[in-house]
Amino acid sequence: MSELNRDLGLGGKLAREASVRLLNQDGSFNARRLGHSRWHPVNAYHTLIELKPSRLIALSLLGYLLVNCFFALLYFACGEGALDLQGNGHMSRLESCFYFSVQTIGTIGYGKMVPVSRAANLLVAVEALFGLVGFAVLSALIYARLTRPEAEIVFSNRALIAPYEGGWALMTRLANQRRSNLTEARATLTIARWVKVANGERKRKFDSLELERDRVVFMPLQWVLVHPIDEKSPLYGMTKEQMSEAEPEIFILLSADEDTFAVTVHSRTSYQRHEIVWGAKFDDMYIPHSSMVVVDLAKIHGYAMLPEAPSVLS
Repeated sequence: MSELNRDLGLGGKLAREASVRLLNQDGSFNARRLGHSRWHPVNAYHTLIELKPSRLIALSLLGYLLVNCFFALLYFACGEGALDLQGNGHMSRLESCFYFSVQTIGTIGYGKMVPVSRAANLLVAVEALFGLVGFAVLSALIYARLTRPEAEIVFSNRALIAPYEGGWALMTRLANQRRSNLTEARATLTIARWVKVANGERKRKFDSLELERDRVVFMPLQWVLVHPIDEKSPLYGMTKEQMSEAEPEIFILLSADEDTFAVTVHSRTSYQRHEIVWGAKFDDMYIPHSSMVVVDLAKIHGYAMLPEAPSVLS
């Protein structure tokens, strides 16, 4: 593979010269695109659609409250005779205006509170239209967010240099947090590290890390990704100090077919040098059971240090 094909699409100059982390551990790219308006509608849509469902619903409720408060202040500003507030003598006029706004924006209309003045009727017309359009857009947005297929993959928060068949291997593990099934899962590992070139300068170099198994047909449990460190490995012959000086960043991309929606989903993460543990092994996630295979996802990050760590990877 040529050097240009190893930069992961981040651009040759950026990938080789930027000293910052390229991929955050949560899978988001540590990059920002400037030069367009903050209020561009496509930006707003993607910002909202990327929110967690709980945050999107909370933001929707906050927006609903603020919009009703805004229209309530407008009704209040129309004067005391703008609304006929029958049966609301126990509430203040501002509070009555708020509940009238709630009825108007939701097209409820109980008939006890009605607009009287021309200004109030104009506001009702504007708010009714705003409510119809707003609820249609909000419903579509929430539906699109809640039904969007995506992978809920949890990766171990540390990658390990662990024993493997008489030698050593780079290991990390992952599991599916959803109840849905993933099939034809495929994983790729790439390492970016700094090396010295002929003129003494440092440049970032990319290499693929060959996996013991780079795909599985079914993934109902955990999957340990194993990169054997042999003569073909870019890590072969490295000491702990050399790895630290190289400032490695290991990228993982997982693709799998999701059964529920019959689509391909993706997940990714990365590990930097302080997230690579030298000389350790993962804790066992399996729980004994008489009738089925059980794993405890709470243990996916667990590992134990070994009495002896390798001085050189071989």
